[in-house]
Amino acid sequence: MHIPLIPPDYRELVEEISARSPKRLADIFSLGIPPDPKRVYYHWDQLRHLKSPPGDLDHREWWFGIKSARKSLYQTIPHKAKDGVSFVFGETREMRRLLHEIDLHGGGELKASSQVADPNTRDSYLINSLIEEAITSSQLEGAVTTRKVAKAMLREKRPPRDRSERMIVNNYAAMEFINRIASEDLTPGLILELQRILTAQTLENENAVGNWRTSDDVYVGDERDATIIHIPPAYKELPARMESLCKFANDQNTNEFLHPVIEAALLHFLLAYDHPFEDGNGRTARALFYWSMLRQGYWTMEFVSISRILKNAPAQYTRSYLYTETDENDVTYFLLHQLKVILRAIEELLEYLRKKSDEHKELETLIQTSVKLKESLNHRQIALLTRALKNPDAVFKIESHRGAHNVTYDTARTDLLKLDDLGLLAKSKRGRAFVFLVPPNIRTLLKDLDG
Repeated sequence: MHIPLIPPDYRELVEEISARSPKRLADIFSLGIPPDPKRVYYHWDQLRHLKSPPGDLDHREWWFGIKSARKSLYQTIPHKAKDGVSFVFGETREMRRLLHEIDLHGGGELKASSQVADPNTRDSYLINSLIEEAITSSQLEGAVTTRKVAKAMLREKRPPRDRSERMIVNNYAAMEFINRIASEDLTPGLILELQRILTAQTLENENAVGNWRTSDDVYVGDERDATIIHIPPAYKELPARMESLCKFANDQNTNEFLHPVIEAALLHFLLAYDHPFEDGNGRTARALFYWSMLRQGYWTMEFVSISRILKNAPAQYTRSYLYTETDENDVTYFLLHQLKVILRAIEELLEYLRKKSDEHKELETLIQTSVKLKESLNHRQIALLTRALKNPDAVFKIESHRGAHNVTYDTARTDLLKLDDLGLLAKSKRGRAFVFLVPPNIRTLLKDLDG
């Protein structure tokens, strides 16, 4: 991993430019250089390679103009870096646009989605989303298994067979835990419990489960070339730093408004930066992001998997940390990256929901209009299949089908057994009773019966 070049010192640039001409600083300011040329928040390591600085500026003067604009936007975060200097960020035009898009699509549009708005289907999509986040968050940290196997394990509640599967089960349990504590204040004890859930039976050092790290022999590195990317604060500082982090997470009464999505992303960043555990820091940081979003009323984020987007471009995730740490603790780099990840995750979910909605409408129309299906099935069976399409995780029972249609037990039993014979339901035994599940290929089966 390439470590970004540290930008020129701002005070040294002031002296350097002033020495050239007393008017040079004023000339640079008069150009009105934005903090994000072309809406890109360039790091010095990127800017120095760009062509055509504005006016007659060289790259160092251009950087001075950009940095001056950024400093006018900076807000201080009440949590300091390991050098004792506060973290800062600036709310740029691009950041405001991304926040608006997240609120628009992740709020109104996602809430209005038929699958999320309908209580009969919401749980099914929520479970799918929790499973997706559990799998990809674990894969980011090295879990090796296929999504198909992992999904089957979680749905069937099968015990994990190896460390990778245990990581995924733990992540799923952690997401459920977050739902239960979303209304509670964050405490160091809750952070420890969250890490314990995430790492149980997955670490070689069992003492590292549910405990702060007890040494400074910990660093973040790039496994591909052994580059040291980040050395976290000293372990003796962790109790105080975790108290500071929790105070930041819980303080809803500050004089200056902080957008909830920014606050959640900052919490993600700060936990990962402090790296308080021997292992499980990334998973815990992403879990705290979800806790913060849920606590502040963004319940639709339960349906969104950010880890799946991060997994597709892990280098950009790492680079956003490096840019922050090499440029005077400016967390804007990380925030912009995270907001783009969140928005991309929301957009992909909305596209998935639209696709599923179209599929459901197509098959519902098929069921209602197909002469062959109507000849093969009665109205009760057609109604049940319509429900099955809307809720593919539903479990159907003879007694509940009997009650829904006010028929005898034998009639209800005959209905379900015929659907099982046709392959449109799958009979299974739970305890002493039979239940009927929706097969994953029900769409293909319905179309084959109509053909």
